[in-house]
Amino acid sequence: MKSKDNRPKYLNLFKIHLPITGIASINHRLSGLILFLFIPVSLYLFQLSLSGDAGFNQALLFLSSPWIKLGLVLLTWSFIHHLFAGFRFLLIDQNIGVSLSVARKSAWFVVFTAVIATLIISGVWIL
Repeated sequence: MKSKDNRPKYLNLFKIHLPITGIASINHRLSGLILFLFIPVSLYLFQLSLSGDAGFNQALLFLSSPWIKLGLVLLTWSFIHHLFAGFRFLLIDQNIGVSLSVARKSAWFVVFTAVIATLIISGVWIL
């Protein structure tokens, strides 16, 4: 006898309410992707800055653009979030903080700490 399947036929991403642990996990993967994609840009800027005074000034001019500064804020968040979430996942792999309440608290800590640290660090050098 077949039972009726009440699951939805399609996945509506706007109706899904992820728990904070899922948000922290997805942000960890997204921040890793952003860091990976920035490697060629950082290598190019590093090479340009080492090519001489003109290259260094050209790299500084590139980094002084408002859109690039916004991208650097995103890159800063990516690095900080990936670092904190990575430590969180390392602890979870060692069975530390596995219970649901502790996992939720650590996920909130990672998300908020990454945002606060990004604002502090970006506020120092963005101006």
